[in-house]
Formats: sequence, structure tokens, C-alpha cells
Amino acid sequence: MRIGITCYPTYGGSGVVATELGIELAHLGHDVHFISYSQPFRLSGREEGICYHEVPISNYPLFEFPPYELALASRMAEVAEYYDLDLLHVHYAIPHSVSALLARHMLAKRGRRLPFVTTLHGTDITLVGMDRCYLPITSHAIEESDGVTSISEYLKRETIAHFDVTRPIETIHNFVNIETYAPIADEQARAKARLHYAKPDEALLLHLSNFRAVKRVPDVIRIFAQIARETPAQLLLAGDGPDRSAAEWLAHDLGIHPRVHFLGKRESVNELLPLADLVLMPSELESFGLAALEAMACGVPAIATQVGGVPELIDDGVTGRLFSVGDVSAMAQGALELLGNRTRLDAMRKAARQTAIERFSAASIVPQYVRYYQQVLDQS
Repeated sequence: MRIGITCYPTYGGSGVVATELGIELAHLGHDVHFISYSQPFRLSGREEGICYHEVPISNYPLFEFPPYELALASRMAEVAEYYDLDLLHVHYAIPHSVSALLARHMLAKRGRRLPFVTTLHGTDITLVGMDRCYLPITSHAIEESDGVTSISEYLKRETIAHFDVTRPIETIHNFVNIETYAPIADEQARAKARLHYAKPDEALLLHLSNFRAVKRVPDVIRIFAQIARETPAQLLLAGDGPDRSAAEWLAHDLGIHPRVHFLGKRESVNELLPLADLVLMPSELESFGLAALEAMACGVPAIATQVGGVPELIDDGVTGRLFSVGDVSAMAQGALELLGNRTRLDAMRKAARQTAIERFSAASIVPQYVRYYQQVLDQS
């Protein structure tokens, strides 16, 4: 198939999933065309079978805010017509599904059918889409999509409940490339790599996010402060965003800043994750929990919150631990119990990796998208 993909190209779960999906589709022999305002950060530009098409944005003085949605719709239509795309797949409802709808209308006037699939990722529904300014157009774009998928059963239920959606929604979970995200088999090599961040007798904990308020990064600092009082440990925080400064100052005020390391945005997180003993994910809400899945594939269990779609991913006590939002003490205690019981931690590491392989590997999830594309095309 010839597939156009639009996503936010910056750091964030929806862009990561869309980009990885495009890469996997290209590996399967499909032609993939990314259409966005900049190249997705996980693309190198050298992948075979993948083209990137930039969306030019006008700086006409009359526009206080450049109309990206209209420029995107025009570019979608141009690329679809020139490269004879079979369908568009847009990730994150606002504004991409609206732009795809406009592109479909434009081409229909010229006698060409361009179906599009919308994948719902989370805050496009639970936060942005529920804003009264966007709710009517979000609901309309979802209803007008030729196909709609959701990354979790939780998000599917939320969409139906709050947007009065009547069209079917297919749940296709997020996935991970289990070859790229994998434990380091050579223990000596792993131990040597860990020395960059921690001494041999220290535990290594990791947090990975875009540092938005919903990720509750200050809770990560508070959890680690309690852990660090009981056992030698170091904390790595990969990513960046609006709550970084607050987290930095909190680490300073709690007197743990020498053991807290802010690494900034990291592209090769698959090289960092296998070094950790645990990941900390105390989020207010996660529609799925992609960072936790990537960690699980590397054999690293998560200390996470029992919210949204996370329980669809993590089996509490088997592949990770789940706690109530804001219960910092319980999360710290849960981490300490695992760090103090190497046999149980090792069993959880193996179970996490096995779950990633059996239920969430690219090899099992990506074909579900291909079958869904074909279903949409057959109905168009």
C-alpha cells in the first residue's frame, strides 16, 4: 500500500508510535509518506521506503497565528494525488483529522477517493478534545473518519462516553520493537555502561517523559528522595519540558541533587533503559504508557500509577507495580521492596520482557494496522 502518515514530529507518545509504525510498515514493503511541518525526530532520513513531505507555513502579516491546519490539508491533498496514496493515517485527532477531512473533500471534487484513518492517542481526547472550543469539531472529525483506532480500551470508552461517537472504534495497542528495545545480554558490558551513572553498589532509577504536569515529575523527585534515604541510588531523568525547573529546584531543596541527573532529550533511549533497575512513572493519567512498555521490553519493570490504560499493560505484582496517584510513600516503599529482593526483581524483569514479546511486539501489532487499512479500503 501507499500510506500517508501525519503526526506531531516532536517528542511525545503519539509521534513516537506514528514514526515507529511508518518504519515498520516500510520494512514490510509498503510505501510510507510522512506529511508534517518538520521531520519526525525518530526518522534519520535514510530509511528505505519512506519519504518526508514538509508542510510550508505562510508568514503573511495578516495572520497573527499561521493557519497550519489549512496548509496541512492542502499538502495532504497534493501528496496524495501526486504519489497516488491509498489512504491517510493521522495520529492525534486535533487538528490532523480535521485537515484530513478537508483533503478528502478537496480530492472528492476531482473524482478521487482518499479515505483516512484517525488514531486517538490520549490528550487529544481527554484534554484538548474536551475543551468546549474543540469538542464539536473533534467529534465531527472522528465521526467522519473512514476508520478510527484507539491505543487502549480505556481511551475507547472515554471517547464513546464524552463525544457521543456512534462509529466503531478499533483498539490497537501501542507496540515496541523488541529487537531494538532489549536487555543487554552481556552482564559485564551492562555493568561497565552503568558505571557512567552509578557505582556498582548503587541502584539506578530512571524517569522518561516530556515533563508536562500530567507526568507529575516532582513526584518522581519525592519518590526518589525516600528511596535514597534507605539505599544507595542514583536517578536519571531523560526528557525535557515545562516542569523541569520545578523538579530541579525540588531536588536541590531536598538535598538530593548530587544524585539526580537531568539528561535532557535523548533519542537513543533504547541504550539507556536497559541500564536501569526500575522506571518511575507516577503520572496523573496515561492512556497507555509507552515509556513503560519500552522499559518492559528492556527487562525493566515500572513503578507506575493505576490510571487510564496502564492496567492493560502492567500486571500489578507480576510485570511491575501499580499505585494510587500521588501516593509517593507507597511507590517509594514498593520500589525499595523490589530493590531489596533481587530474586523477585529478576523474576519481574523476565516477566516484563516476556509480556512485551508476547502481547506488544511490533511483529504482532503492526499487522493489525495493515488488516485494518485493508478493511477500510474494502469499505471505501
